[in-house]
Amino acid sequence: MNPHPYDALTPEAVIDAVESAGYLSDARLLALNSYENRVYQVGLEEGDPLVAKFYRPERWTQEQILEEHEYALALAEADLSVVAPLADADGNTLHTFQGFRFALFPRRGGYPPEFDNLDNLFILGRTLGRIHAVGRAKVFEHRISLRPEVMIEDSANFLLEHFVPAALRPAYETLVRDVSERASERYAEVADDDLIRVHGDCHVGNILWRDDTPHFVDLDDCARAPAVQDLWMFLSGERPRRQLQLAELVEGYNEFSDFDPRQLRWVEALRAMRMVNYAGWLARRWSDPAFPRSFTWFNSERYWADHILELREQLAELQEPPLELL
Repeated sequence: MNPHPYDALTPEAVIDAVESAGYLSDARLLALNSYENRVYQVGLEEGDPLVAKFYRPERWTQEQILEEHEYALALAEADLSVVAPLADADGNTLHTFQGFRFALFPRRGGYPPEFDNLDNLFILGRTLGRIHAVGRAKVFEHRISLRPEVMIEDSANFLLEHFVPAALRPAYETLVRDVSERASERYAEVADDDLIRVHGDCHVGNILWRDDTPHFVDLDDCARAPAVQDLWMFLSGERPRRQLQLAELVEGYNEFSDFDPRQLRWVEALRAMRMVNYAGWLARRWSDPAFPRSFTWFNSERYWADHILELREQLAELQEPPLELL
């Protein structure tokens, strides 16, 4: 079996990388929960520990990573609570060590947000309105744009070729084609001006809540997308509850940015894109030993049955009227 690139990222290599950036480690090392990249808390001889993020080889280009950093720094400069990379004396935020590209971040604490309290959704919406006001000030030139042909079709083709069981391929191919067509019909309304710089992976796992303030982490998936991409993942439950959640989010959001109600037509298209792309992401990473250990349920007979059922339910959602602002 060929070694995985991360096999060379030993504890000693992590500490040596951090010290190559000008910090003296006390050799305390804690692996943090991350799959796409490798992330560690590294203790220092002086001061608080740092967080070192080692980017997955061959995933992002140099230009794409630097755009992520530039966006995070712009948000921090606007006094938004975003964990931005630390710059060295020359202003560099991206470093290299033994073939790995890495960045260093300050450690931030917090706890998962509680959205049973609708006031928290209002605060979150207000914060996202400020984030998107910064996001609209400039465009990404190198980061990806969220499109059905990339998020659904490319991932589905990979799954069909390498992972979907032979007995299920005809049904899966037909189902994904129908989902893609419906999603593309909705998403065809998206104009280039609708695509702004967004967090891209804005879910509860990427927010730390402290002192009634949401602290945003992990801009690894920042992209060009409609503003609603950073809102819809906070909606859950039956339709009446989602309507209430949406009302709170948008009320807060509108304090700093104007939410365009027509974007609600794109929510289920974006959800479909995420569902198929997530399956494709797991499949593409299956050669990384960390993935079979952590996602034991993937690629099982039960997984494919559930995945197909979820896509059928999503196809039905794509044919339902979108949520409305109350």
